[in-house]
Amino acid sequence: MTQTHHDVLIIGGGVAGLVLALEVAAHRKVTLLRPASDDHGASRWAQGGIAAVLSPADDVEAHIADTLVAGDGLCDERAVRFTVEQGPAAIEWLLSLGVPFTRDPNPEASYPYHLTREGGHGARRIIHAADATGRAVMDTLKAHVDAHPAITLCSELTAISLIGDTAGHCRGARCLDPQGQLHELLADDTVLATGGASGLYRHTTSPQPASGEGMLMAAELGAELMNLEFQQFHPTCLYDPGGTPFLISEAVRGEGGQLLNVHGERFMPALDPRAELAPRDIVARAIDAEMQRTASDHVLLDIRHLGVDAIHHHFPTIQAHCAGRGLDITCEPIPVVPAAHYSCGGVATDLDGATSVPRLYAIGEVACTGLHGANRMASNSLLECLVFARSCAKRLLHAQSPSNATLVATVTGSEPVPPDLVVELRQSLRQVMSSSVAIVRHDRGLEQAAAQLALSESRLAPFIARCTPTVTLSGLWHALRLARLTVASARQRRESRGLHFNPDCPHHGDPTPQPSRCHLTT
Repeated sequence: MTQTHHDVLIIGGGVAGLVLALEVAAHRKVTLLRPASDDHGASRWAQGGIAAVLSPADDVEAHIADTLVAGDGLCDERAVRFTVEQGPAAIEWLLSLGVPFTRDPNPEASYPYHLTREGGHGARRIIHAADATGRAVMDTLKAHVDAHPAITLCSELTAISLIGDTAGHCRGARCLDPQGQLHELLADDTVLATGGASGLYRHTTSPQPASGEGMLMAAELGAELMNLEFQQFHPTCLYDPGGTPFLISEAVRGEGGQLLNVHGERFMPALDPRAELAPRDIVARAIDAEMQRTASDHVLLDIRHLGVDAIHHHFPTIQAHCAGRGLDITCEPIPVVPAAHYSCGGVATDLDGATSVPRLYAIGEVACTGLHGANRMASNSLLECLVFARSCAKRLLHAQSPSNATLVATVTGSEPVPPDLVVELRQSLRQVMSSSVAIVRHDRGLEQAAAQLALSESRLAPFIARCTPTVTLSGLWHALRLARLTVASARQRRESRGLHFNPDCPHHGDPTPQPSRCHLTT
């Protein structure tokens, strides 16, 4: 085992991690753990754009109000206001770096860049780079990171746990290289930017989703987790059972796309006055119900009426991807299905990304800032990444004296990992979560899920102590325990609210709803 020392250690290289690295590197040396898989993570697959008050016709209070409505009574209004107010400056910062946002072709437009509208938003406030915003932002940020002399990129190491000390401080991370060798990276400050937990489910909107590894690693050091029961399912993932996951952006509905059942009948206007532009939880449940009513495995998203030119202009990436799968979206509707997309819960943080563990921070989807409440509004996620990464950077600009308490040792085994068991338990985990802890939950299903996950954990636990650590083994161990905490949070919420829909509980049954909070018990 090797041991090295680092100033600021950032684990994860999506938008949040890259932004933080750039903002901190002017004052402190940064080590950025960015596995190659981060190029296929959620940030790069974000299509729609970034929500911010940019048009003179829009205003901060309207964006705040829309976010609070979508969050269904559980948003932290202080976090919402902080995020929305910081949004325009964050966009200007991206523009200064050269992100190629799509310009408005109208010379008389009140804002030079095209703004689209998405579900839950009462105005056009989504700035975007065609229909591949995540890729454009990531490529720009990565180019600046690669060129920065104070940032060391480390792509060959994967974090499997955090290092703590007897004073309760975070002191860095334990990592594995491709040969399975263990490395301890001691750090004065450690930041998690590891993504969400959509990988707990069978169907997701990105090909290599995180499974909450960062959340559980923080919990192992005693960090508080919050709102785990609120897992967002994006209403429209391309339905292609034989292909890789591909998201069909919310902006498709924002520009006029209509949802049809398999019989060609539009169903959203009868369910909500906002129709296809209702918040995601409502649209996803409506699609799920329509699929059950028509005994079908998908619905249809129709944009043919927009015309060939508009489709090609607004959605070139989606059009090209679908064409590659034999689907001409200018002539036929797109088959879509809801899929696990975004974790509204995570590691509880303050407005600077600080967790309840000293010297440990969390930003991006791994964190729970209070912005999203019970349901995230479209395109507020990249906004949150930007705002909280920049805020966390300000907190980290001036190094404080690190802890000198004794490090907590870890004990590892030497037996080989049984691969068949790991595969079996991972598949079982995703099946349980997808069938019982998804868009609609029931008391009996949650009870059964709790029992099945407890059994799986008990089967895996003996191997954790006996076996040589591997990325797949530690990832499964993290995922199983996070899934159990998620189910426990869902069972404790005795109401239906936002993304947590349980017909066995009254809608908005709690007159004074509070975020759920939990800790890992060992």
